[in-house]
Amino acid sequence: MIPRTSRLAVRSALRALLTSQAMGGAVLMAAAALALLAANWPSTAHDYHALMHLETGPVLAPAIGAMTVHLWINDAAMAIFFLLVGLEIKRELVDGRLNRPADRVLPVIAAGAGMAVPALVYLGVAGRAPGLARGWAVPAATDIAFAIGVMALLGRRVPASLKLFLTTVAIVDDMGAVAIIALFYTSAIDWPPLAASIGVLLLMAALNGRGVRALTPYLILAALLWWLVLRSGVHATIAGVLAAAFIPFIRTKGAPDAHESPLHRLEQALSPIVAYAIVPVFAFANAGVSLGDLPPGAFGAPLVAAVAAGLFFGKQAGILGGIWLAERLGLAYRPGGAGWTQLYGVSLLAGIGFTMSLFIGGLAFAASPVLIEQVKLGVLIGSLAAGLGGFLVLRFAVPPRTQG
Repeated sequence: MIPRTSRLAVRSALRALLTSQAMGGAVLMAAAALALLAANWPSTAHDYHALMHLETGPVLAPAIGAMTVHLWINDAAMAIFFLLVGLEIKRELVDGRLNRPADRVLPVIAAGAGMAVPALVYLGVAGRAPGLARGWAVPAATDIAFAIGVMALLGRRVPASLKLFLTTVAIVDDMGAVAIIALFYTSAIDWPPLAASIGVLLLMAALNGRGVRALTPYLILAALLWWLVLRSGVHATIAGVLAAAFIPFIRTKGAPDAHESPLHRLEQALSPIVAYAIVPVFAFANAGVSLGDLPPGAFGAPLVAAVAAGLFFGKQAGILGGIWLAERLGLAYRPGGAGWTQLYGVSLLAGIGFTMSLFIGGLAFAASPVLIEQVKLGVLIGSLAAGLGGFLVLRFAVPPRTQG
């Protein structure tokens, strides 16, 4: 039995996570709105785009040339975002909500279906258009900060079990997104830097084996790993997830957020930086759709329609269908205290794909600024529809105690 103090620690950690995600979601919304304003206001539009493409140097990888503000944000700052994602994944798998095989069944099924169905919807809408099939993964991701931010507006109308469920699904979703980026959005590989990066990982593993618990050597090696992965041609953000796997973790049964764990200390230090600085800056740099520069009929373009449909229709069908199938087959059961209407609302909110969808879209269509703008438009339309739909469903859902 878990001691009462440990149970309180777990509840406190969960409450802190949901609170920080909700506040981070609000900041993220503001940053996205500011980006749209800056990109379309006549007096700021030129300066906005000039700032994003400003060369700051140096050339860290010959394949990408001189570093620009946009590259620093997408390739460097987002590596820290992925480091935090990796830390959360490791903690949940080793000593958290995904520690037991039985606890993984429903989130894995829901997240898997919630990634596969949007991809199929995307391909069904845009797959035959030349050059667009590469973007199949754009609507497959969920932006947990945005989704929790919308949930926060509803207060107690959303039971804690649903917030926990959505957070867990998003963690599994992140695992899938990382695998997709590594396997499908990697350019030509430069093998010597990649071999050297493997050497850095072995050194981090050796430090683990010798019981080194200080974070400084791991962070220095993580920075070196990022540079080597950047030069190798594998997307540099993957370095963040790889480094996280070797950050020491002290297993504390029943209290996975114990402060003596180096992984927990780093996670706590990075969380506010990522939530209130890195992700909003990424949103500001990537959500600025210049509506005036879009060609006539852009709102009905196949790419825009495919991304929006994948996020809005694909996500809700995939996640709700995955939950229904798991329960129907007796593999897992829906979260306690939640009815099907509320689960439908949460499935809609999962269609808010903002951060990761924009990120994958930039990788999928890196050679075409026009298509990137269409991806942004599709993500904004799909995410807005999913967020508004999920809010309305959860707002007017029958309280769980009266639902079947």
